[in-house]
Amino acid sequence: MQPEHANSRPHHPVVAAHRRERQADLQLRVADAITAFAGSMRFLYIHAVLFAVWMLIVESDPWPKLTLIVSLEAIFLSTFVMIGQNRQAAFQQAKADHDFTEQEQELKTNTELTRAIHVLTTELHRHLIEEADR
Repeated sequence: MQPEHANSRPHHPVVAAHRRERQADLQLRVADAITAFAGSMRFLYIHAVLFAVWMLIVESDPWPKLTLIVSLEAIFLSTFVMIGQNRQAAFQQAKADHDFTEQEQELKTNTELTRAIHVLTTELHRHLIEEADR
């Protein structure tokens, strides 16, 4: 996640609320940091180097421990992936709800404006016809 000041453009209200909520919760900040790191090429490079060193230098038979470590890491990383998916789904739902409400309000406003224009046009037409008949 980018900090608020990284982009000076105003954000969608749901985006701004989402950022504030995530920044206020330590657990969410930690999950975001881990997810950001685990989804990076740096994570991949570090693991490739560590696994190569482990297999070539540290142990002569690295497979049992390495398999256990990689399996445990996969369990934790898949949990962070699910946390990210749940977070994204909640965010998308909140944004969709907000957008729906805004669109409904805009539709209501446009309908009221269209009706007012119709009334004014009818009155103007009636006024012009009355003047033409005089």
